[in-house]
Amino acid sequence: MTLLRTFVSLNVAVSEALDRVLPPALRRDGNVDFRAQALPSVLKPGALIYDLGGGSRPCISAEEKQRHDQRVVGLDISAEELAAAPAGVYDTAIAADLCSFVGPGDGDVAICQATLEHVPDTAGAIRAIASCMAPGGRSALFAPCRNAVFARLNLALPEDFKRRMLFAVFPHKAEGHDGFKAYYNRCTPREIEQLAAANGLVVEQRRLFWVSSYFKAFVPAFLLWRAWQGVSWLVMRDQAAEAFWYILRKPLREEAVAA
Repeated sequence: MTLLRTFVSLNVAVSEALDRVLPPALRRDGNVDFRAQALPSVLKPGALIYDLGGGSRPCISAEEKQRHDQRVVGLDISAEELAAAPAGVYDTAIAADLCSFVGPGDGDVAICQATLEHVPDTAGAIRAIASCMAPGGRSALFAPCRNAVFARLNLALPEDFKRRMLFAVFPHKAEGHDGFKAYYNRCTPREIEQLAAANGLVVEQRRLFWVSSYFKAFVPAFLLWRAWQGVSWLVMRDQAAEAFWYILRKPLREEAVAA
């Protein structure tokens, strides 16, 4: 195992060195950017926040919440995941299926990071997200794209096999949501925007990402992936992105009436 990880580390280093010849926009990490750019743009002092699918790894720490006088409602399909969250982070914990949940419409912010790919009904999940938001509220969503090569492989490979391979090559991913079953149902930029519009939500910001870590572990695979990504972009344009984040806004009632 030590030899394998040494091999992987060397390949990752070479892949990242090769990647540095590309423009920075093609090397931006979506998860990092979501936390650095998207979340700060929606999180305000005194806000009521819904963390949807955060489970044991919430997007906001108890210290941040207290410092900004915020309240956080955590929703996850697993009561065990919610119970494993850091103490004090959730003011209310709800064990429920996001696909069928109906919120009270009182949230200032709804966060859904790396969760939509794990739900079998993204239409239901977007409907639930909208139901958590008060008029004028905002939602920050991050998800990988169904059209990404790693997503297609994830859908094709047997669950046990890909978990063993993933955690052997990238042991740190066992700490996140990467081991959970993924569906990527309607998980493309076009479909997310269609679902947002169907639920009365307005796209305020969108950012696409063109990098993922999976193929860096083997340089030949990494080079093939980058080449395939370029071909995919020529055919699908924005729909070929590896991942994306959105800021969605629920219009105020007077805006809705005017429209």
